[in-house]
Amino acid sequence: MKLVNFHSIANVAFKYVIWNSKTLNIDESHALKHSMDVFNFANEIYYSELKTNPYLESHHEIITASAILHDMCDKKYVDEYSAVKNIEYMLTDYLNVTEIETVSKIISTISYSKVKLNGYPDLQQHQLAYNIVREADLLSAYDINRCIIYGLMKENLSYIDATKRAIQLFETRMSKYKSDDLFITEYSKQKSAILEATAKNEIAILQKLIC
Repeated sequence: MKLVNFHSIANVAFKYVIWNSKTLNIDESHALKHSMDVFNFANEIYYSELKTNPYLESHHEIITASAILHDMCDKKYVDEYSAVKNIEYMLTDYLNVTEIETVSKIISTISYSKVKLNGYPDLQQHQLAYNIVREADLLSAYDINRCIIYGLMKENLSYIDATKRAIQLFETRMSKYKSDDLFITEYSKQKSAILEATAKNEIAILQKLIC
């Protein structure tokens, strides 16, 4: 991995998230904080896999760009096709054509709904990079407050209704991540158990407040 290029990609990608979120009114649930959370989880998974998969070092820049930028093409906020094209253009000075194409494929296919509908795409030598970013995004979903924020900001729900919706979503989606075999890496399997337990404790308190 070229450290200077890694720094450049991280810097420009986070700046793009800030600018794009302000321009398109992307709320906190999918903006800078979420990008940072997914980026951090992706790096934790990356380093846990690096010893047994040393080739990942050459994919770190792809993982970095994908983790930070993945929600800047979310169809809930933008036209997905044009958003991906804008991201590709922005990355032109930092990644080669193959790397940019891989980032596009990752950010266009990692969402929970697309995986449930279409399964995993075949990214060949970049399959593990894909799964690292996908699992990082899933791990960030255990944050119950993020779901509440989405209900408040995007769906214009009251706090009580947004909380009820978040709890229901947890029960129908996040609590089934493991039984649906959505985690492949050992790190994510172990981390998800911790995050799920924490989320359940938080939900228990919230349920007392909204009943």
